[in-house]
Amino acid sequence: MGIVVVEICDGSLINKIDIEKILEAEYPEVSVLENSCLSFCGMCAKRPYAIVNGKRIFAKTAEECLDLIRTHIEAELAIYL
Repeated sequence: MGIVVVEICDGSLINKIDIEKILEAEYPEVSVLENSCLSFCGMCAKRPYAIVNGKRIFAKTAEECLDLIRTHIEAELAIYL
């Protein structure tokens, strides 16, 4: 398991891209966990979002959200590396 955990809802608009494959290939320290529900009712249908080490990240598009997720991953990794 990675030192950075990215959680995604299987109904989230972030799933328009293969976020798990992208992030785990770019960052060996990251684990992407897909859940059936992250208890942010309705948010997954309105905006792409994910949770990075407990912090909710969202944007208007899946690509923008992925860029923000990468930024947060880099900040988390800076603490450990």
